[in-house]
Amino acid sequence: MLFQVQGKPSLESLNPFTPQDFLVARGFYLDTSVWRDYFEDRKDGMRPLGEFAFLFLKKCVKEKAQIIVSDIVIEELEAHLSQEQITTIFSGFTGIIVKVAHTTTQSREALGLLKKFGKKVPLYDILHSIIARDEKAILVTRDRHFDEIGIVEAHLPENLL
Repeated sequence: MLFQVQGKPSLESLNPFTPQDFLVARGFYLDTSVWRDYFEDRKDGMRPLGEFAFLFLKKCVKEKAQIIVSDIVIEELEAHLSQEQITTIFSGFTGIIVKVAHTTTQSREALGLLKKFGKKVPLYDILHSIIARDEKAILVTRDRHFDEIGIVEAHLPENLL
């Protein structure tokens, strides 16, 4: 687990990826929270979350790393942003963004797992995990639910710099 509940993360956890790991990655699946951090330049009181997201995305552009965006991410963004804002967000990443739609099989699997987790874990977080796994992508998020789901390992954007 890369999230630490209290105290500062260890130096080892700040940069668990080498430049070679970054290039070998099939792609990165960014959870909705990371896109919102980037677009809204959010902060959490102590950390510049928007800057971390920006630096991570900048590295993806530089390394030509694939960024996977699902229809579920877009749907979640639509609850907070206009279609024009969403288009603006993605326009800076033309050439490295790959859009995917979730499948019926993925939805069924997510609904089955939802019964296991109950109301503790949102359905869309389960679905994000399944999509990231199926796309063989590295999940980038701030949401702690993903550790509990356990389908894929979750990484903070700043830990991938």
